[in-house]
Amino acid sequence: MKYTVSPYRNYTETMPRHGFLEIENLVKSYPTPDKGEYVALDGVNLTIGEDEYISVIGHSGCGKSTLLKIIGGFQTATSGSVRLDGIEIRKPGADRMMVFQNYSLLPWLTVRENIRLAVDEVLKKANRAERISIVNEHLAMVNLIAAADKYPDEISGGMKQRVGIARALAIRPKMLLMDEPFGALDALTRGKLQRQVLDIWENHRQAVMMITHDVDEAIYMSDRIVLMTNGPSAKIGKILKVPFQRPRDRIAMRNSKEYFELRNQALNFLDENFTVDE
Repeated sequence: MKYTVSPYRNYTETMPRHGFLEIENLVKSYPTPDKGEYVALDGVNLTIGEDEYISVIGHSGCGKSTLLKIIGGFQTATSGSVRLDGIEIRKPGADRMMVFQNYSLLPWLTVRENIRLAVDEVLKKANRAERISIVNEHLAMVNLIAAADKYPDEISGGMKQRVGIARALAIRPKMLLMDEPFGALDALTRGKLQRQVLDIWENHRQAVMMITHDVDEAIYMSDRIVLMTNGPSAKIGKILKVPFQRPRDRIAMRNSKEYFELRNQALNFLDENFTVDE
């Protein structure tokens, strides 16, 4: 497979004028006992389309997870606004679901029950048969039918993460938020799960924002890569458009000239923003 590429442009040119998720002049600061306000995020502006897959990369302390938590409604912005489908985000909601690195499964519930709990809580208008059908559909979607009645301590890390993804998708959110979802997995499991997540997303398109430290992962999975400057007062330093068509052939993509150019742009930005204090 041969890939074609359009010229790279910086983030001020690639940001759409109107988006599904709109972040405008976002500032997040915290009071400190002796040094006044600590500004974590300072003037973040970003728009995301309703079926766009975005990855956010930056060094530790650049506010990546803080940004994700504000979008999720788990933290509030100091100033600025975050709107999803035109509605201001002020608290957590079923229209946004989070997938964490540490799985966050209830150990006393089976795989099926962990997913069913979320479905029962959110899809209250669905009858019992409909809820069972939704759970089974999402178990099949992540290839966990055979493990449906096992407990979290009886399955692998990759399977646990698939449960978390199925649970998040089962309530049919408008946006999926993922905080280093593959970070705790070994390389082989990580690559397999990346492909499975992309297969699901390509068949059930929705907005996705993923935090990652892995440039290769971001290129493989994303439509655009958001590169954050260092904190404090972190902001978006650059946005790279990923030009490869979908579905992506990982081997062909990695052997292309465009892949190395894009990867070098991301790594050079991160090197330029590296500080010894990290």
